[in-house]
Amino acid sequence: MKNILITGGAGYIGSHTAVELIKAGFNPIIIDDLSNSQQTVLERLREITGKEIPFYFGDCGDRSLLNKISEDFELSGVIHFAAFKAVGESTQEPLKYYKNNVGSLLVLLEFMEDLGIPDLVFSSSCTVYGQPDTLPVTEDTPRKEAESPYGNTKKVCEDILVDLIKSKSGLRIISLRYFNPIGAHLSGKIGELPSGVPNNLVPFVTQTAAGIREKLTVFGDDYDTPDGSCVRDFIHVVDLADAHVKALEFLENKPTSFYEVFNVGTGNGNTVLEVIQTFEEVNGLKLNYEIGSRRPGDVVKIWADTSKINKVLGWYPQYSLADSLRDSWNWEKNLKN
Repeated sequence: MKNILITGGAGYIGSHTAVELIKAGFNPIIIDDLSNSQQTVLERLREITGKEIPFYFGDCGDRSLLNKISEDFELSGVIHFAAFKAVGESTQEPLKYYKNNVGSLLVLLEFMEDLGIPDLVFSSSCTVYGQPDTLPVTEDTPRKEAESPYGNTKKVCEDILVDLIKSKSGLRIISLRYFNPIGAHLSGKIGELPSGVPNNLVPFVTQTAAGIREKLTVFGDDYDTPDGSCVRDFIHVVDLADAHVKALEFLENKPTSFYEVFNVGTGNGNTVLEVIQTFEEVNGLKLNYEIGSRRPGDVVKIWADTSKINKVLGWYPQYSLADSLRDSWNWEKNLKN
């Protein structure tokens, strides 16, 4: 059984990926400083999987802690989720974001090279595309100047990985460019746990439905889209987690010094208002929402061309928008209770 280190493994996407790794026969090991997650996630993972997942509290940029993990376990690969991700905060504290997001990757890559750990799946983002000139975006769509320091850290990290592979490093690396993860585990035991006021749409939707937020604001209804609200590609977090498993399995048969990029989305775009309407329909609720002014920096519309990941990795999403919103609400109700 191969040991896979998951940085940020107690977080939203990391915790769901730990579950899918176990289902696929891998042994996940989690490192997390719990700055954007909670200790209770580990207990819930045990309830879901029936296994005690090894956990190390700390920063994945701490080489001494990484060395300790490598003494305890022979690692076959790493999935790197750990990063600061609040776009707004990154514009106010850019150095914090570069130090953490870029710095931790550098430490991790040196660690992997020194110990001969071959495989890395890197958590990238569709933010690297900015507002694309043509839709849907493919992996060959030109990357644009980032809208925020957060977005730029993803571009810089991708560039570091490309340069490392060009140097004939022995690593095998895949960058997954996520679109918009939503939903929760079907058990309702793990899901998105935003700290404070949510930055993402769906947690704000579910918190409004639960009475935690008074109302939801839709930022703009006069864009060039079917109903005037912004368009995104919303993907169920369990589907996204499965893409990481497929990426790891794919790397096992690749030569050294290998690098590839894949979009991970559904291939469909849905507007913000469609998300609200679907949430109301699937859960039998009415949301208190209002139309507000446009929000500076918002991409108007973006969705993925997924033909590459479909063909090369054999990965296809299994869950619909309605499934995702049903599972998000189920998770929110469990939290409330």
